[in-house]
Amino acid sequence: MMNQTTGYVGIAAIYNNSIILGNGSMGILIIPKPMNTAINILTVIILFITMISLGCTMEISKIKAHLLKPKGVAIALLAQFCVMPLTAFSLTKILRMDPIKTVTVLICGCCPGGSLSNIFSLSVKGDMNLSIVMTTCSSIAALVFMPLLLYIFSQGFTGLKDAVPYVGIITALVFTLLPCAIGIFINHYKPNYSATVTKVGLSILIISSIIVSVLSGLAVKDVIWMILMPDVLAVAALMPLIGFIMGYVMSVICRLSPQCSRTISMETGFQNIQLCTTILKVAFSPQSIGPLFLFPLLYITFQCAEALLLALCFRCYQRVTAPHGDPYKWENVDAKEEEVKQ
Repeated sequence: MMNQTTGYVGIAAIYNNSIILGNGSMGILIIPKPMNTAINILTVIILFITMISLGCTMEISKIKAHLLKPKGVAIALLAQFCVMPLTAFSLTKILRMDPIKTVTVLICGCCPGGSLSNIFSLSVKGDMNLSIVMTTCSSIAALVFMPLLLYIFSQGFTGLKDAVPYVGIITALVFTLLPCAIGIFINHYKPNYSATVTKVGLSILIISSIIVSVLSGLAVKDVIWMILMPDVLAVAALMPLIGFIMGYVMSVICRLSPQCSRTISMETGFQNIQLCTTILKVAFSPQSIGPLFLFPLLYITFQCAEALLLALCFRCYQRVTAPHGDPYKWENVDAKEEEVKQ
C-alpha cells in the first residue's frame, strides 16, 4: 500500500504541475464518487469477463503443443515486451510529452497482448492456436515483465520514479490470470459450458461497455480535449501500426512461416486495452490521471482501424496473386509448410 500511496502523491504532483491550459484554466477532472465507483466496478467486470472468455477458448493440449515447440511463442513474447515498450518510450521522448501523458503511454505500451488479436489473426488467416497461446502466455509473462519494464523506462524521465503504482498494477495483473485460469478449467473439465459462458459473457460485456462509455463521457465532457490533442492522437495512431510492422518483420527475420508471421504481427500490435483501462482507472485517483484513463479507448479505435485495413490489404493481395482465382491458395501453402515443419 505504501508504494501505491507514493504513486498517488507523485503522479498527483506531476498532474497539478503540468501546465495544460484549456479556455484559460487547468483541466482538472472531478468525478462524483458514486459515478467514479460505478465506472471502476464496471471496468473490472469487463476485464474479468474478457479474460474468462479467453480462457474458455484455450485447450491444454494445444498449449502443451506450442510450449514443446516454443520458437513462435518466444519470438512473439520478445516482440510484445521489446517492440511495444520501446515504441512507447521513443514516441513519448520524440513528442516531448508531459509526465502524466508519458505514464499513460508507457503503461499502455507495457501491457500484454489483447484478446482482439485472436479475431484479427483469423481475418488474416493466421495460426489461431498460436494466437490464443500467445495471448495467454503474454498475460502470464506480464506479471514479471510489465512492472520491470515500467521501472526501467520510468528511469528515463524526471519525476516518474515514484509515480508508477506498482502494487496496483501487479494486483490488476493477478486479477487477469484468475478468470483466465477459471475459463481454462471450464473448457477442460466442462467443455459443454464453454460456449454458454462465452455467449452470456459477451452479452454482459456489451451492456457493461455501453454503460462505461456513457458514464465516462459524462465524467470527462468538460476536459475531453485533453485526450484529443495532437501528440496523444499521434501516439495512439503510430503505436499499433509500428507494432504490426515490427512484429511481422521480426518473424520474417527469424524465418517463421507466413501464417505465423501474420499471427505475431497481430499479437504485437494489439494491447490488452481492458487491462490498461483498469489500471489507469482503478490504480490512479481521478485527480491524478484526469481524463487520460480514456486513452486506451482512443488506442483501440486506431488499432482496430489499422488492423482492419491490413486485413483488407492482405485479402486483396491474396485474391490477386491466387492462381486462376483460387481463394484458398494461401491456406494450402500454410498447411503444407506446417506439414513440413512437423
